[in-house]
Order: sequence, then C-alpha cells, then structure tokens
Amino acid sequence: MKRTILSLSLFLAATGAAVAGPAADQANAHFQAIGSGDVASISSAYSEGAQLNWIGGPLDGAYTGTNAIRGVWEKFTKSQGPLKVSVDKIDESANPQGATVTANVQFEGKQPIKVRYVLTYREDKLVSETWQIDPKLAVSGY
Repeated sequence: MKRTILSLSLFLAATGAAVAGPAADQANAHFQAIGSGDVASISSAYSEGAQLNWIGGPLDGAYTGTNAIRGVWEKFTKSQGPLKVSVDKIDESANPQGATVTANVQFEGKQPIKVRYVLTYREDKLVSETWQIDPKLAVSGY
C-alpha cells in the first residue's frame, strides 16, 4: 500500500498534476454557492474580519467584515441570477497556518464573467478573497 501511494505521489509530482486538498474543496463549494445565488452559504465561509477585494466591474472596491461582504454578494446575486460555473487551473498551497487557493473561474449567465480568484483560508474560514475580473482569462470548457 505504501508503495502505491508513493508511486502515485511521484507520478503526480513528475507530471505536474495538482492534488486538490481541503481548501480547494472549500473554494469549489464557494464558487458553486456564488453560481446558485446562495448568499447564506457564501457568507458562512468568511471569518469575522475577512476582506474581499473586488477588482473591476460595478462592485469594484475593498470590503471588510462579514456584513459588508454579505451586502456585496446580495447585490451581485440579485443582479445576476443563477450562473453556470466553470473552474480551471485550481491550485492549492497549504501549511499548518493556512492555505491559499488560486483558480480561473467563469460564471455564465446574462453575460460571461471571467474571474481570476485568490482565496486565503485560516482555520477553515475564508480570511481574504480577491475577485479580479479578467475579460481575457482563458477557462477551459468554454
């Protein structure tokens, strides 16, 4: 059994394949909650002093604290409705103090919204989120 795990680990390292971890799973759940417009699920992911940096578009700005961030997501989900979500190039870096997830995400609804995402987790809570609108971003599957 140990050989199989070691062999798989060596294969993944040699091919550059990423292995999703708990923070990447949390990020995927976050993206899906945004796509479904589930503000309660979106909001429950944040720590009390979390920061959201929204770069580009009508919600451009820096938001701090769960109430301010919830307000942004209420505006966004109300204006967009349900969205199809595609995630590409998701990558997780982690150590005992926390984890950072980066991803290219496309939300498809009234119009495509291409986002370069950076999420930072500590103690399983989202403490920092960067939503960078990038119209030229390539997301596979589209």
